[in-house]
This record gives sequence, structure tokens and C-alpha cells, in this order.
Amino acid sequence: MKKILLGLIFLCSILTYAQDSGENSLGTWHMYFGTNKVSDKCSIHTEGQLRYYEQADNFNQLLLRTGLNYHINPDAIVTMGYGYITTDGTFEEFPGEANSREHRIFEQLILKNKVWEFLFEHRYRLEQRFLDFGETTDTQHRSRYRIQVTLPLTDIFFLNFYDEIFLNLQDDVFGQNRLYAALGVNVTDNLSVQAGYLKNHFPSANFDRLQIGVTYNPDLRGIFKKNDSGS
Repeated sequence: MKKILLGLIFLCSILTYAQDSGENSLGTWHMYFGTNKVSDKCSIHTEGQLRYYEQADNFNQLLLRTGLNYHINPDAIVTMGYGYITTDGTFEEFPGEANSREHRIFEQLILKNKVWEFLFEHRYRLEQRFLDFGETTDTQHRSRYRIQVTLPLTDIFFLNFYDEIFLNLQDDVFGQNRLYAALGVNVTDNLSVQAGYLKNHFPSANFDRLQIGVTYNPDLRGIFKKNDSGS
């Protein structure tokens, strides 16, 4: 009986931890991405993400990111960028809790290729993370690799899949893995919308997230050319 009682207590503690960490909740990520072409070789990356532990409720993270892209050719892009991230790291709400803040610098290489109708994109990224937890600060480094596959179904509809692994360059190597699948719609030539599902796996937790993403890639070269001619 003692063993059974201890086993039940242990099981209850596991279930309570899973509930408190938010693993049993289906969260949402609301995202915007933009590649703003300013010249034949350069563009500006813009990005904003708002992440919740639950359905558009219980704030988890705000991520703002920008960068300068250099287009080596249509299938190769290098980027240098900066991100600002504020995070509520706990599912439960505590009185007076403070969110962590992060300033992040990143370097990135994207390579693209096509196999039959499948469009492949390989993204390699290095990140230098400057974290502020309020009472303490930390500097961390990590690398990321994402393979993404897009399959056009028609001129309007497409499927999108990716898997991305995060590797820490200090302490434990494995950071997290993200597996994603979505249905996308091309609204115009430079505007698309995706609705998908993300499985976010950490060493000690797994989270399920619904994602709504908007991608808008305007060509601003005409505006900059007018400004140059006006000056």
C-alpha cells in the first residue's frame, strides 16, 4: 500500500507539473514576416511575433526582429540582424513577476533549391543572446538549422513544412526542436497567409501551438530610386 500511495503521489506531481508548465494547453503564435526589397541586391527583413500559452490568451513572448539581407543570387541570401524579445517564462501568473528581456544579434545564410515541384530552403543561423532576467544577466550563443519544404498545390494554395533544430554552444548541446506543417494561401504576388500546427520539443517539455502567419514582401526599389533622383 505504501508503494502504491507513493506511486500515486509521484504521478500526481508529474501531472501537476505538466499542467503548471502549460504543456496541456494549446497555445497560439501570431506572426508577420516581410522582405522589403530596397535595391537589386539588398532588402530589409521585418518580423513581429506574439506568442501565447493559450488561445490568444496568457502572454508568453513578444519577438521583434529586423535585418539587412544581401541577395548573392536568387537562391542564396546572407543576413545580419537584430532581435528584441521579452518573455514570460511561466504558464502560471504570479503577482509582481517580471518578464525577461533579450537583445539578440544573428548572422544567417539561406540556400534554396527545387526538386521536381518541391521548393527546398535551408536556413543556417548563429545567434548571440544577451539576456536580462532582472536580478541577473547572461550571455549565450547557439546555432540553428531549418529545412523547409514548400509544395504548390495550385497558383493560390500551397503546403509548407519545416523542421528546425536549436543547438547550444555552451552547457547542454540540445536546445529545442520545432516541427511544423501548414496550409498557405497566396493572396497576391507578394502577400500570403499560412495557418498551421507547431510541435515544439524541449529537453523537459513539449508544447503544441497553432500558428497564423502573414508574409508581405513589397518591392520598394521604385521609392528609393525616386528619392535618389530627387536628391
